[in-house]
Amino acid sequence: MKIAYTMAPGQGDTDLFLFSVAQDLGARGYQTCGTVQINTKRSDHPCDMDVQVLPDGPILRISQSLGRNSKGCRLDPSALEHAVGLVADRLTSGTEVLIVNKFGKHEADGRGFRTVIAEAIERDIPVLVGVNALNLAAFKEFVGPDALWLEPSAKAVISWFEATSQSERNVA
Repeated sequence: MKIAYTMAPGQGDTDLFLFSVAQDLGARGYQTCGTVQINTKRSDHPCDMDVQVLPDGPILRISQSLGRNSKGCRLDPSALEHAVGLVADRLTSGTEVLIVNKFGKHEADGRGFRTVIAEAIERDIPVLVGVNALNLAAFKEFVGPDALWLEPSAKAVISWFEATSQSERNVA
């Protein structure tokens, strides 16, 4: 199984890191699939959350405005599921890596990108997932003990991906 996860320490840092990694892999000519998250700071409420469907869009708003004083979850589940559907449609035999911006509460509850992650694993496509501490136990329960933690550095991720890809090329 070729699945790795990463967690960056600051709020939004994993999103920025995975966005950068996806751009780097694309620039190296690899066929990416999945989503990266783009947060836009706002003065009237917490940031807007958008995801870009890899490799080249579209960009979808996955947050909803609940008002300035709202404390509830701002995730728009239907927008997230729309992104999941787009990624599932793009997960082809040419995909070289699946990047999932976050294994979040939706995935921890059995929805979201779980089916796409499982499909990629079944197809032996390397999978890189952003995880936060809150959902780490649910992630590990879902993928089992073979998931590899990678420090949030481009060198670590690129090395893992190229080693995984090289082992696949040697088998072919």
